[in-house]
Amino acid sequence: MKYVNLGNTGVKVSVIGIGTWHLPGSGRYNEQGIEYVDNETFARIFKKAYDSGINFYDTANIYHGRVEHNEDCIECTGNSEKILGKIIKNYERESLVISTKVRGPMAGYINSSGLSRKHIMSQIKESLNRLNTDYVDLYQFHWSDNEVPLIETLKTMSHIVDLDYSRYIGMSNVNATDISDFMHLSERYNLNFFSTIQEPYNILNRNIEDNKLIYARKYGLGLLAYTPLDQGILTGKYLQDYDKSSRITYYPELKKEIERTEIKVKPLKELADNKGVTLSQLSIAWLLKMSEKLGIRIIPLLGITKIQHLADNLEAINVSLKEEDMKYINEIYLNNA
Repeated sequence: MKYVNLGNTGVKVSVIGIGTWHLPGSGRYNEQGIEYVDNETFARIFKKAYDSGINFYDTANIYHGRVEHNEDCIECTGNSEKILGKIIKNYERESLVISTKVRGPMAGYINSSGLSRKHIMSQIKESLNRLNTDYVDLYQFHWSDNEVPLIETLKTMSHIVDLDYSRYIGMSNVNATDISDFMHLSERYNLNFFSTIQEPYNILNRNIEDNKLIYARKYGLGLLAYTPLDQGILTGKYLQDYDKSSRITYYPELKKEIERTEIKVKPLKELADNKGVTLSQLSIAWLLKMSEKLGIRIIPLLGITKIQHLADNLEAINVSLKEEDMKYINEIYLNNA
């Protein structure tokens, strides 16, 4: 495994991390039709990842472990943190880098969501309880809250570091212009600064390149790239028949994305075949190469539901993409953009 600094911090994390938004399904469902997580399978995936050198694991208080209805099942929230918490108590805490997030609704009350001091201070304690830990390594706000002054959010997040509830703080799905404002406020008021941004980024989705990545480079922010395989599209599995357990069966928006991107996925798959690698490996290797090209520490966050997928994805670290490969991939992206 290779390791890099987490954004502008001194802590080292594996160049690939594991996310917990979408965990293995059990085939069993609650009364609302939401699938339970297969905890034992995820524990095996975690062990395989850990034994392979992955030390970075990302979650959020709102996650319940299956991608559908995260905000619709209030009583399901916190489940991913609980699952992760039960697992990590069996490992040396200092060998792990754990990240979680705050913003989404955690109860039906008016102040049970958002980025107010009230909600953030309440939720950091709840997250620590669910995770069975005294601290997290990275605490992020999950997405922007335009109803709360930036300085209130920043002072609260900074205070959490002062209290040693978190070692570092980060932003996710942030308004682009807020990044610079937050960094300026940190300097002006001598507050702890943000170290990372977490955003969707992959071969097919490069929207953040024109705004957010400019700020990331300027301030040395690390990019935690979620959906690195674009909801499974960049595995190539949707070019063929997919099994009924696929997330497309309960995530209808994905079908439109599959149809829109098929013209790009086919030549990408051909390139991967010609290089003797899987499309997943090519896609992850592209992110790692872009990290070099952009001068930004990019860490793909993988959602793993089957242990064989993890083994395949890990091989991406050994895939070498040449400059002509990167140019060709860029041409594919620009065609029919």
